[in-house]
This record gives sequence, C-alpha cells and structure tokens, in this order.
Amino acid sequence: MNNSVSRIITLTKRNIKEILRDPLSLIFTIALPLFMEILFYFIFHELTAQFEMKYLAPGIVVFSESFLTLFTGLLISLDRKSSFLTRLYVSKAKSYEFIFSYALSILPIALIQSILFFLVGGIFDTSMFSVGMVLGILLSILTSMFFIGTGILFGSICSEKSIGGISSIIITGESVLSGMWFPLEGIGNGMIAFMNALPFRNATILIQNMILGVNDTFNDLLLPLIIVLGYTVVMFIVAIIAFKNRMKEK
Repeated sequence: MNNSVSRIITLTKRNIKEILRDPLSLIFTIALPLFMEILFYFIFHELTAQFEMKYLAPGIVVFSESFLTLFTGLLISLDRKSSFLTRLYVSKAKSYEFIFSYALSILPIALIQSILFFLVGGIFDTSMFSVGMVLGILLSILTSMFFIGTGILFGSICSEKSIGGISSIIITGESVLSGMWFPLEGIGNGMIAFMNALPFRNATILIQNMILGVNDTFNDLLLPLIIVLGYTVVMFIVAIIAFKNRMKEK
C-alpha cells in the first residue's frame, strides 16, 4: 500500500510539472469560462433571471469543468504518443495508480476554477458570500471528477488528433443538456426526464442549490449527488480497464 501511494504521489508531481509546461492551455481553460461569466452577466442578467449571478456562477463552475475533459484527454493522449508511458508500462505501477495520479494533478485546476468563478460572482452579487458558497466549492470537486474521469477515458482510447472532437461531445452536453443557458418552461416532460437522468443537469443543479438553498434534501441534494457519483464511478472503472488494456498492448 505504501509503495502504491508513493508511486501515485511521484506520478502526480510529474503530471503537474507537465501541465505547467503548457501555461497557454491552462490559461485558456480558466480564462474562457471567466470571460463568459462576466460577459453573459452584463448582457443578459436584466433580461432573464437565468443569468443572475446566483444561477450563472454555479452554472459556469460546472461548465468550466467540462473543459477539463479536453484538458485531461490531451495530457494523457500526448503522454501515450511519447515514450514516457511506454517506459512506465514496464514498471511496477498499476493502471489505477496512473489514473489516480492524473486525476489528482487536475483537481487543483478544478478547485481554482470554482473559487475564482464564485468570488467573481460574489463581487456582482454579495448575497452569494455564504456557507452555501463554501459548500458549493467543496461539491464542485466531486462534480469535476466526472469530467476528469471522462477525459482520462478519452485520453486512453483516442489519439491527440481526435481527442478534441470527442471531448466536444461532453462540452456540448453540459452546455445543452444542463439547462444552464435557458429556462426549462415549455420543454416536454420526456426531454426533462432525459436531462434529469444524465450527469450534466444534476451536476449543475447540485452546485446551484448550494447557493439558492436546499428545500428538499433528497431531490435538491441527495438525488443529484447520487446520480453524479454513479456516473463518476462508472467512468473511472471503464477508464481503468481501458488504460490497463493499453498497457497490455504495449
């Protein structure tokens, strides 16, 4: 167990160094959602409640996490292309150790995103500064794990050339199927049920409810949390299996 933890820590440090070697991608991952948060607030917040900061900031937090799918996928696919992973495949490291090290190296980015977007939102709406914001930040770490796990899976099976197109499915899914950009009034019950069965909307309303308040513990907190965690666990299991198969091929 100690050797496994030591290998995970060593691999995590290496991955962090690799991330910092490409600051432009890191800046883009954080700056674009921040720009969208401020721009959409100024343009739309007087037109519809959907873009008031108490709704917009939590939505942007989760939307920004969808970019981590692309970021993580690129990191792994580029490692696969290089001789780095090929050399490590012959070591004693296990597939889950690789997976956890990638996840741990990306989590600080998710945390920075969440803190930054909530703080900016609080500047425009000071009522957001509450215990709910702290809880929202903590829960955003959990919701980010779904997108990170998806990125690990895509990076394990896709090349660096195709990872952009595949990851755009997740980014589009979060944008369209979360309901963060438009009110759900007028949408058919079947479509709403479909959205409620996916992780995108559940991750969004989970963080939003921390700011807006939890009226129904099960429906507002436990149910979306269970759904997001369920998808996350499945995604990591599949990612570990896919990564292990790649190791065997090497």
